[in-house]
Amino acid sequence: MKDRVSKCPLENTMLVLGGRWRMLLIYYLLEGTKRFSDLRRDMPKISQRMLTLDLRALEEAGYVTRTVFPEVPVRVEYSLTEEGWRLKALVDVLGECGDRLAARGYMVAA
Repeated sequence: MKDRVSKCPLENTMLVLGGRWRMLLIYYLLEGTKRFSDLRRDMPKISQRMLTLDLRALEEAGYVTRTVFPEVPVRVEYSLTEEGWRLKALVDVLGECGDRLAARGYMVAA
C-alpha cells in the first residue's frame, strides 16, 4: 500500500477505498453475497488479478469477508462485514453525485 503524506483521515480512507474498482466491489456486494465469478460478470472489464488484489485489500481492511466451503470444486463467497455495510451511505452519496454529473451531461470516457 502507498505511504501516507498527511495525517488527514480522508487520505487514509482513499488509500483503502480509492482506485477504479474497490467502491464498485462494495456497491455490488451491497446486493448480497457473491462468488468470484459473479463479481467478474458484474465488472467484465476488471482483470482476474486486479479483482483478487482488490478483494484481498478490502478483506484486510475489514470490509469484506471471504468464506471458503470445503467442497470439490472449492466454492468461495464474498460478502460485506458489518463495517462494510457501514459504507452504504457513502455509496449512496457517490451514486447521487454520479447521477448529477450525468444529468449535466458530464461523462468520463472509459
